[in-house]
Amino acid sequence: MSLAPPAHPFENATHDGSGRRFGLTAMLHTWTTSVDHKQIGILYILMSLVFLVIGGIEALLMRWQLFFPRAEVLAPNTFNQLFTMHGTTMIFFVGMPILIGLGNYLVPLMIGARDMAFPRLNAFGFWITLFGGLLVYFSFATGGAPAIGWFAYAPLTEQTFARGPATDFWALGLLISGIGTIAAAVNFVATILAMRAPGMTMRKLPFFVWTMLWTAVQMLFALPPLTAALVMILFDRQLGAHFFDVQNGGSAYLWQHLFWFFGHPEVYILILPVFGMISEVIPVFSRKVLFGYEFMAAATVAIVFISMGVWAHHMFCVGMSRTLDLVFAAASLLVSIPTGIKFFNWLATMFGGRIRFASPMLFACGFLSMFVIGGLTGIMLASVPLDFQLSDSYFVVGHFHWVLIGGTLFGTFAGIYYWYPKMTGRMLSERLARWQFWLLYIGFILTFGPMHVSGMLGMPRRIYTYDPDRGWALWNQLTTLGALIQTPSYAIFVYNLVASWRNGTPAGDDPWDAWTLEWTTTSPPPSYNFEELPVVHSRRPLWDAKHPEDPDWQYE
Repeated sequence: MSLAPPAHPFENATHDGSGRRFGLTAMLHTWTTSVDHKQIGILYILMSLVFLVIGGIEALLMRWQLFFPRAEVLAPNTFNQLFTMHGTTMIFFVGMPILIGLGNYLVPLMIGARDMAFPRLNAFGFWITLFGGLLVYFSFATGGAPAIGWFAYAPLTEQTFARGPATDFWALGLLISGIGTIAAAVNFVATILAMRAPGMTMRKLPFFVWTMLWTAVQMLFALPPLTAALVMILFDRQLGAHFFDVQNGGSAYLWQHLFWFFGHPEVYILILPVFGMISEVIPVFSRKVLFGYEFMAAATVAIVFISMGVWAHHMFCVGMSRTLDLVFAAASLLVSIPTGIKFFNWLATMFGGRIRFASPMLFACGFLSMFVIGGLTGIMLASVPLDFQLSDSYFVVGHFHWVLIGGTLFGTFAGIYYWYPKMTGRMLSERLARWQFWLLYIGFILTFGPMHVSGMLGMPRRIYTYDPDRGWALWNQLTTLGALIQTPSYAIFVYNLVASWRNGTPAGDDPWDAWTLEWTTTSPPPSYNFEELPVVHSRRPLWDAKHPEDPDWQYE
C-alpha cells in the first residue's frame, strides 16, 4: 500500500491526528524527547552544521592573522586557543556527528528496519555528544579556551600555564562526547547485524550500510584508548598522577601513542562512511551496477584492520628505532592498496555509463579529484626521510585538510544532496548547488594548495606570525584568499537547505530512479518507515520491483 507523504517534512512533529497544530513548545518537546532514528539523525546533522559555522569562523580569524607578516590581529595566546578549538570542533563535533547523523537516518531505512536496535540509547548518544561539545566550549567562560592544540601534546597539558580549568573542561567534554560516539557505534553494529529485512544477507547490504558497520567497529576499537588517555590527563591535573609529566617520571611518548592510536583510525572513521555514500551515488548517476562489489567490501575490511596498525607514522620524528620506522612506513604504504582498489572501482563504474551530472554526482566527482591528491601526499609522508623534513610543517596541514575536506566534506555534500529529497520531500536547488560547488572547489584548491608550498619552504604549523623575509607571505595570502572564496559556498548551502525545505520542488518518493530500500517508502518516511517489512532478493530491490521483466538485473 502506498502512503501519502506529509505536506511538510515536520508535519508529524507539529500536528496531532486531527490536523490541529501544536504550539512551538509542543514541537520542541516532541523533538527533544524523540527516540525516532530519523529525528535523531536530523538533530545530529543540525548540531554539526552549527559547529561547522563556529569552526569556520575560528579558521577565518586565524587566516586573517596570518595574512600579513608580523600581523597583530590576534594575540598569541588567543591564536593558540582558536587553533585548539578549531581542530577539536571540526573533528569531534562536525565530522563524526554529521556522518553518525546520516547513518542514523538512513541505515534502518536501507536495511528495511523500523528503527535502530536501541532507540533510547540512540537518543542518549546524541544528547551526551551535544553536552560534551557544549562543555568543551564552556572553557571560554573560564577566562579562555585551552591553548594546547587539538591533539594536546604533553607537556602542554601539564605545564603551569595550562593549570587553569579550561583544559579540564576540554578533556571532560571530549571524554563525554566519546561515550556518546561509542553508544552510537554499538547501536549501528546491533542494528545492522540483527535487524535486516528478510532476505538481506550480508552480501546484499547496500554499500553505505557496509561501510557504516565497519566504521562502527573502528569506533569501538579507537575511542576507548582516547577515553583512557583523557582520564589519565584528568588524573594528572586533578589527582597528582604523573602519566605524562616527564619531570616526575611520566612519558610524553605515552600520550602520543594513545592519542594517535585513536587519531589515525579517526581519519578512516571520517572517510569510510563517505566511501559508502560515493558508492551509492556513482552507480545511480552512471546507471551501472557498482563495479566489483565483493572487492570493494573486502577492501573496506582491509582498510579497517591495516589502519589500526599505522598510528606511529605520526611519530617518525620522536626517536623511535629504525625497525619501528620501517614497520610503520610499510603499513602506511600498504593501506593505500585497498584504498586504490576503491578508487579504480569507482572509475570502472563510471566508465561507459550514462552519466548524469546532477548535484550529487557533481560533488562525487569533486570528491574523486580531491581525494586522490590527498592520498598521494599521504604516500609522500609515509616515506620516513621525507617525513623528517615535512613533519609539523604546513605541508602536513595541507595534506590533512585535503583528505578531510576534499574527501569527507565533498563526499558528505554528495550524500546530503542525494538523500535530502528523502528526508524532506523537497528537491534542493540545482542552480545553487552548482554555485556552491564551484566556489568550494576553487576556494579549496586556493586554500590548501599553497599550504604544501609554504610547508616545503619551512613554515611550521601552530605559529601565529612570521617574519617578512621568510618567503611565506604570498602563500599565506593565497591561502587566506581561498578561505574567503570558500566562505560564501557554505552560506549558499545553508540557504539552499532552508529555502528548499520551505519552497523546494516536490521530490516524490524516488526522484533519482534509484534502487535501494529507502526509496520504496514515502518522502519523508512515516514514523514506522515501512507499512510492511520488505523482502529482499538482490542488492537492488527497488530496481527489481520496477523491472521484473529484465532478468539481467537479477543477481544474488
